[in-house]
Amino acid sequence: MKAEVTLEKRSTHLELTVVIKGSAEVICDRCLDPFYLSLSCTNKLYVKQGREWEEDDPDMIIMPADEHELDLSQYFYEYIHLALPLKRTHPDDAKGRSTCNPEMIRKLKDLLVTGEEKTDARWDELKKLSENN
Repeated sequence: MKAEVTLEKRSTHLELTVVIKGSAEVICDRCLDPFYLSLSCTNKLYVKQGREWEEDDPDMIIMPADEHELDLSQYFYEYIHLALPLKRTHPDDAKGRSTCNPEMIRKLKDLLVTGEEKTDARWDELKKLSENN
């Protein structure tokens, strides 16, 4: 990952623009194989001066006036995790086919449960009662 931070000094605060680009190794939710996922995100962070450190607001930091250094590593970590998609699967190839591990996809298809399951005969009579009402 590469993070680029641009600082703009305003009359009342500092405005940081954080741009993060790169790729992260993630686990595919479908086949459980690792793969690299491209990421890109842009975030704004505001810094004001105050009496003591306050980081209650996720977009604003209040730092003491006598401090001159700011550690952004935790913010980078959070921005990267927020940029990750909820569903992480291998991308499809040019022909629209999955690039997941074919052996795992085969096993998943073998274990796929269809809607036609045998039911217990004792429950069939009770189901008839609910259908009549």
